[in-house]
Amino acid sequence: MEQVIARAKSCTVDCNNVDRKLRQILDMTVDEAHFHMKQSAFLYNLGAQTLPKSHHCLSMRLTLEYFKSSSLDSDDSTSRKFNDLKYKHYVILSKNVLAASVVINSTVSSSKEPGSLVFHILTDAQTFYAMKHWFTRNSYKKAALRVINYEGVILEKMPKYSIQKLYLPEEFRVLIRSIKQPTGNTRMKYLSMFSHSHFLIPEIFKNLNKVVVLDDDVVIQHDLSFLWNIDMGDKVNGAIEFCGQTLDQVRNLLGKTAYDPKSCAWMSGVNLINLDKWREHNITENYLLLMKKFKYKDKESLRAAAFPLSLLSFQHLIYPLDEKLTLAGLGCDYGIDEEVAWKSASLHYNGNMKPWLELGIPDYKKHWKRFLIRGDRFMEGCNVNP
Repeated sequence: MEQVIARAKSCTVDCNNVDRKLRQILDMTVDEAHFHMKQSAFLYNLGAQTLPKSHHCLSMRLTLEYFKSSSLDSDDSTSRKFNDLKYKHYVILSKNVLAASVVINSTVSSSKEPGSLVFHILTDAQTFYAMKHWFTRNSYKKAALRVINYEGVILEKMPKYSIQKLYLPEEFRVLIRSIKQPTGNTRMKYLSMFSHSHFLIPEIFKNLNKVVVLDDDVVIQHDLSFLWNIDMGDKVNGAIEFCGQTLDQVRNLLGKTAYDPKSCAWMSGVNLINLDKWREHNITENYLLLMKKFKYKDKESLRAAAFPLSLLSFQHLIYPLDEKLTLAGLGCDYGIDEEVAWKSASLHYNGNMKPWLELGIPDYKKHWKRFLIRGDRFMEGCNVNP
């Protein structure tokens, strides 16, 4: 032992070199951690925004089968319902076959009179034939359905409008702080809003006077027929208000446009729309005028403009629906009570973790999967298993 100690004492150690080496190791470790954090964030966003490969396969197989089919456009005996005001009309904007199917299946399954329901599905040219073949092959009790090529309709009948591409409902992250404790913890919520395409709904459905607009990440669990008995007076949009966000808090996004600072934000998901009042208030024209005033450099800023434009367009025209109608946050909030979820009239998977993605929150996926059609040969062939 004495010899070992003696040899150790004979070796001089430069503490500066040791310190420098340890700092180099620390810097390399920190850089590596930052790299993996950025990579993880990128892959998370990519996973949230990209449709799974199996879903792409399903869409392509359905499109191919549509053109191989001997009867491309079968005579639909329910077509008379599409403009009949005595039926309850739903409008869905979607590019996702399974998501649209679940919304419709859940609505029909929860309805006391499914034969009184009519669904209008607005999709883009790329998904149109896949959607059309899917809904031709599958029945939803006695409900009437039709798939509409949004881009085709706009180009053919409304070429004057600049919104010729289908935009799906937009989602915006909002950070909420307590006024009493501004330095305390912040809460993040996702606000779903109408996209630019929603503002052409009254022009596309000129023969209808009232519709319910559903997002494609919604699951309906109770009968919604009571919505058609609501008298909204002079209001246009029946929506759930979110007064945690007011126009005054986003004044920097509103430009020089006049606004009511106390006006609350609202959410899409399940919206009761009075199309007659919409046309009476010229909301579409006002929206397009506001759109011209806003400066946007690229596609992302154009999409982001939907937030202030939607809030401004519906100032004083929102009819507040009961908050119990929709339980939101199933695509972002892990803390939702399971019993509350089962009792809610509708569930909204707003957020990045959609139920058809691997990122989806497992505890909430079961509500969505309940209404997913099983045993379809195209789903099995593409290994679709959300």
